[in-house]
Amino acid sequence: MRYHALATDYDFTIAEHSVVSDQTIKALERVRGSGRSLILVTGRELDDLLRVFPRIDLFDRVVAENGALVHPPASREQRLLAEPPPPEFIRTVRAAGISPLCEGKVIVATLRPNEIEIIGIIRDLGLELQVIFNHTAVMVLPSGTNKASGLKAALGELGLSPHNCVGVGDAENDHAFLSFTGCSVGVNNALDALKKHMDFVTKGDAGKGVEELINHLLDSDLRFLDTVVRHQIPLGTRRDGSEVSIGSYDKRVLIAGTSGAGKSTHANTFIEKLRELRYQFCIIDPEGDYLNIDGAIILGDSERPPSVPEVMELLAKPSENVVVNLLGIPLKERPTFFESLLHRIQELRGKTGRPHWLIVDETHHVLPSSWKVHGPTVPEGGLGVVMITVEPDKLPPAALQFLDLVIAIGDNPDRTLEMFSDTAGQPRPTPTGVQLKTGEALGWFWKTGESPFEFRGFPPKGERQRHRRKYAEGELAPELCFYFRGPDNKLNLRVQNLSVFLQIAEGVDEETWLFHLKTGDLSKWFRNVIKDEELASEIRKFESRTAGAAESRSHIRSEIEKRYMVAA
Repeated sequence: MRYHALATDYDFTIAEHSVVSDQTIKALERVRGSGRSLILVTGRELDDLLRVFPRIDLFDRVVAENGALVHPPASREQRLLAEPPPPEFIRTVRAAGISPLCEGKVIVATLRPNEIEIIGIIRDLGLELQVIFNHTAVMVLPSGTNKASGLKAALGELGLSPHNCVGVGDAENDHAFLSFTGCSVGVNNALDALKKHMDFVTKGDAGKGVEELINHLLDSDLRFLDTVVRHQIPLGTRRDGSEVSIGSYDKRVLIAGTSGAGKSTHANTFIEKLRELRYQFCIIDPEGDYLNIDGAIILGDSERPPSVPEVMELLAKPSENVVVNLLGIPLKERPTFFESLLHRIQELRGKTGRPHWLIVDETHHVLPSSWKVHGPTVPEGGLGVVMITVEPDKLPPAALQFLDLVIAIGDNPDRTLEMFSDTAGQPRPTPTGVQLKTGEALGWFWKTGESPFEFRGFPPKGERQRHRRKYAEGELAPELCFYFRGPDNKLNLRVQNLSVFLQIAEGVDEETWLFHLKTGDLSKWFRNVIKDEELASEIRKFESRTAGAAESRSHIRSEIEKRYMVAA
């Protein structure tokens, strides 16, 4: 189930002339019966709402006073989400004889055209108040308080994400909360200015329109709206300038190709888009490559393995993204850990629809082809998945057959697509013969019958800065560190970052330096651990020629400082 909540306005949406029909109430009861939550989002004061609509018990939460108050009908609690306006404002408005005038716990409301005088009072008193319109109503609230902020609080209490909520309304003050939801719907009688921004507009007015929406929701979970542009995640641009994107729900992506070719760049771009669009994600990180992801909490390190309960405790919060670092878990135990975590994630998704995406780096570590899982081999229930691997042929065929998009990176992308096809038991695509440049990839929506296509991924914002900071000054796990040991293993000098590398490289004896240079140890470390293919290529130049220790040290130091130390 994708949509776990329906949030609806009251007047002119479920209600006509302040009354909700029996048919609309029955439709709302069907929503509750499906296991979904109901949230009422209204500009009315709570006492006024109770007077005209005694059936608020249908709703899990009521957001009243246009977002200033949230109320769970199962209790008598009322939580104010904003401070009331200062007494001087109320005194001035009363003294001005503005009528009608309604005063809630936070909201102050009147009718048009009193907004002109209200705005003048706010200006003269120098207050940070805003005026919001709802048909002929004029509402005054603290700045930043609206139906969206109220709905956010209500969803937070229910442990739900706005992406898993459908919103329906009709008027100006509904813009904010409808754009905040994962699917926005306008009833047919809604203002034209609202309807043109909606994902869907009902054929029926008010309650009839809401009943129509509920029928679609319960019959298909609104799958017919999956192609709406704002439900797509942009990945890059094709040669002709058109955008490449993938749906945000129940889609599965494989990023595969040679080591150091840019898989992490495409993955980081995708992760940034998820964060910008407020999708909750969980990253499985076997090698400690995602320790600097903005907006995510890291669990586990080389000394302390993560536990499934602590991962789930964080994912239970809609706003938390998690990186699960597996360095502390032995390689042979990782598939078992992943299977246990996946089972719990799918339990949470069944209740909340979250997390929205699972990103699995080095997927062959946790889903090897030889591993016989007891549960499902691939995530189910609408979970979006990105699998990243050097070797797609090392994954279980079932894990590849459910993919929607394959992204091939590196020197021979055609070969990567062939490996995918052979392992998945599908016909190979016609070879493209393309040679990819840095930042480019070969994409294939193989289920659609479309031929593979070239595209350039969007560059991740700040990725290079994070990369530089991590490797220049961070603390690499012991197994990822470089060790200057020399030809006879007389030394054991550990390099945990590039700053330390420069210090040790400057002082280590020539024999040890040249030993590691000529055996290719240095270029391998920079390629496989630092993941800097350009720098590794510069180092390889000295592996194949008779350069002295001083010359090679000086050049490599200069290249490291140029790439990392200035920007770090």
